[in-house]
Amino acid sequence: MDPLEALTEIAYLLERERSSRYKSKAFRTAAAAIAGLTPEELHDPALRRRAGIGESTFTVIQQALAGQVPERLATLRAETAPTGGEELRARLRGDLHSHSEWSDGLTPIEAMVDAARGLGHEYLALTDHSPRLTVANGLSPERLREQMEIVRGHRSEGFTLLTGIEVDILDEGDLDQQDELLRELDVVVASAHSKLRMERGPMTRRLVAAASDPRVDVLGHVTGRLVEGARGTRPPSDFDAAAVFSACAESGVAVEINSRPERQDPPDDLLALAIDAGCLFSIDSDAHAPGQLSLLDYGAARAEAAGVPVDRIVTTWPLDRLREWLERPR
Repeated sequence: MDPLEALTEIAYLLERERSSRYKSKAFRTAAAAIAGLTPEELHDPALRRRAGIGESTFTVIQQALAGQVPERLATLRAETAPTGGEELRARLRGDLHSHSEWSDGLTPIEAMVDAARGLGHEYLALTDHSPRLTVANGLSPERLREQMEIVRGHRSEGFTLLTGIEVDILDEGDLDQQDELLRELDVVVASAHSKLRMERGPMTRRLVAAASDPRVDVLGHVTGRLVEGARGTRPPSDFDAAAVFSACAESGVAVEINSRPERQDPPDDLLALAIDAGCLFSIDSDAHAPGQLSLLDYGAARAEAAGVPVDRIVTTWPLDRLREWLERPR
């Protein structure tokens, strides 16, 4: 097996299972360290002393050079195999929620693009955070404009990188970015990240305002809950889901099915309510690293089990139809 491919796949799978960022970074660093080396240099015992190569990564390289699937890779492949939803997953054409190192993602934009193309995506929206989320290095208007120019300058045959943002929903339902910028973006995902324990009435008004906002395309991880993972657990926000989903349906805003296993948002009962309300849906990865783009497997499995109508999932649509929806009259 090619050692470079083995190291890169291990990093990818570690990202998918949301391991410590330092683990995945170690394998990406090792991959960069051996890129371009000749077979003779790879077999040279001095490789162990090369900067960026540690004990674990050196073992992977040696096992790959010996013609084996490295043990670490074989284990990760077994642990991350799909568990249902394959038919719907095959119909997904893209992803409208992802992050790069411009905010709290782990890698450059190009690494996210390469991974999306590797998964067969036709499109990916880059949706880094907005200014108020300082803990996630949210983008000021100036930084967002700079990023938009980079995204628009990206050219890749058979793949489209869409400009976007995950904009914070402020306490009264306003959006945390300049109006003119939000209107220029291809995709606006609106999510609440603070004061998630608001009382039911104010939280309902906050989410209804966002779902009714003509600048919004997707309502992200609507309850804000956490059900597992390193950050611990967090209960869902309390709000009138029927009112929120009615606003989404009326405005043509898609309810996000967030594919991150620690979120599983919306919960099954709210997902059923959104289906009954006639909502559109967007199955998104909320990826913060290349390997996490494949978390769509989990979102597809949940959506398939819940009986979400496929034609109402915007991320199954080809780009032309997706753009028609994104450019709908507001």
